[in-house]
Amino acid sequence: MRNFWTKIWDTFKKRKKLSLFSLGFCFSILLVTFFLNSPLFKNEPAQVVAPYTKNLIIGTQPVKNQSNEDLFLQPLVFQREHPDPGLIQNNSLVGFSSPLSVSSQILAMKTETELEVSGDKEIKEYIVKEGDSLWQISDKFGISLNTILWANDLNQNSIIKSGQKLIILPVSGAMHLVKNGDTLNQIAKTYKGEVEEIIAFNDLLEDGKIYIGDLLVIPGGQMPVSPQIFSVPLGSSYFIFPCKGKVSQGLHWYNAIDIANDCGSPIYAVAVGEIQRTGWDGIGGNFIRILHPNGVVTYYGHLSKILVEVGEDVSQGAMIGYMGQTGRTTGCHLHFDVRGAQNPLIKYSVGSYLSWK
Repeated sequence: MRNFWTKIWDTFKKRKKLSLFSLGFCFSILLVTFFLNSPLFKNEPAQVVAPYTKNLIIGTQPVKNQSNEDLFLQPLVFQREHPDPGLIQNNSLVGFSSPLSVSSQILAMKTETELEVSGDKEIKEYIVKEGDSLWQISDKFGISLNTILWANDLNQNSIIKSGQKLIILPVSGAMHLVKNGDTLNQIAKTYKGEVEEIIAFNDLLEDGKIYIGDLLVIPGGQMPVSPQIFSVPLGSSYFIFPCKGKVSQGLHWYNAIDIANDCGSPIYAVAVGEIQRTGWDGIGGNFIRILHPNGVVTYYGHLSKILVEVGEDVSQGAMIGYMGQTGRTTGCHLHFDVRGAQNPLIKYSVGSYLSWK
């Protein structure tokens, strides 16, 4: 009997040691796991959160806060728990929900809770949709309400309708059509702008040379109380048709009519004048500008070939180029605009065929 109880006692002592060893081992594993997952032992970079500010500077410079500290020198996450409607101010900043990646080159803003990265300096044309208001449109394009009012000769009591076309500047400010005798200093003073900003934004040469008929954007400019209206009256026979063809688009930016025909159709000077400028731009493609004796400038865009040179005198009806589809276009046509006077072709409806016979 004694041997039996001795065996039982020996077995219990062995199992007790095994149990204690198992518990100790498990506890050690838990301690190691805890310390390995501690922030003190992790090598992950901390998440950078942009501080909240209502004075974000939108432009080609880094966005700064009120302490003039660079916020967006590299991509980071701007986190807010909820959109803040208080951000919707005259500067068109809007609230947005986190998380939102923000790049270091923010040049434009949308109201649809996102930021658009763009270097676009193009003046656009917007067709009003049902339910639009001037305030909503200004928010949509990230420009001030006054900018839209000034560019479209409207006031705060103006009513817009679906299908109406509005001129949209790429930045808050004013627009100026250069006329004879204008200087950059004078323009900057009139609109309370800065000469250097006008030169930079409009990609002018360093000497600031401007031409009659240039359309300049004055960033941050203010429309004068009594703006001068520059429009030269034209006789019914002052201009001839610039080409034969069908009117494919009615009046649009800038004071233009489109005339469609086969590529290679000849283009003619609508009146006597001097070839002021020729060249290429991303929208108009190959273009010609003619300065006429009365100070009016005519523009011929999307040409396949230019036949004249800057400084050359042309008579009315002189061939100056050929119709094409260069630049931003979907087919062969002439973009014909008039600067400084009413476009005489606006009386022809879309589909009308223009010809001298």
